[in-house]
Amino acid sequence: MIQTKTFVFNPFQENTYLVSDDSKQCIIIDPGCYFEQEQDELVDFITKNKLEPKYVVHTHGHIDHALGTDFIKERYQIKAVIHKEDMEVYRRIADFGMNIGLEIKQPSEPELFVDEGEKIAFGNTAFDVFHVPGHSLGSIALHNEKEKILFSGDVLFKMGIGRTDLFGGDHATLIESIGNKLLTLDGDTVVYPGHGETTTIKYEKNNNTLLNY
Repeated sequence: MIQTKTFVFNPFQENTYLVSDDSKQCIIIDPGCYFEQEQDELVDFITKNKLEPKYVVHTHGHIDHALGTDFIKERYQIKAVIHKEDMEVYRRIADFGMNIGLEIKQPSEPELFVDEGEKIAFGNTAFDVFHVPGHSLGSIALHNEKEKILFSGDVLFKMGIGRTDLFGGDHATLIESIGNKLLTLDGDTVVYPGHGETTTIKYEKNNNTLLNY
């Protein structure tokens, strides 16, 4: 059975997810831990629950989803995962931070690239990878059909969708990604977004007025 712990980190109020199963292995999705107390909070949870991190997974390459990448990689000696189409924006993280007054060292390069149809596996669990561009060129979502769980990054939110005014963003592409890849999932699928509260596919189909499908 999959267990999900949500942390809300950094000035962007970004959701970092620690996803584990009965094997005690886990992955860390969108490592936003920037401040020392945030890093300590994450490490303390891993230690207390005797978890073994296997990967750091980025749903996309924006700064708020990667502020803790190197800390986690170095602490647990694990590899980072991203879609190759988001490497251009990922490589601009330090520059973007400077522009908004946030001091950050450019994170090291991810070691693993994933794409549509591939899986991210750990312990007894595997997530299917969806390529869902529109918020960024290489945005991905992670889906476990058996337990009806979806990590949507900044593509789909509760009563919202991702912004499309940043590099690689495109509104029509985003709506197409959501309609073709996410809204076709079981309505009871729980959606864990990159910011804000969880939701379900059924709720968004019935209530999200921003979805032009």
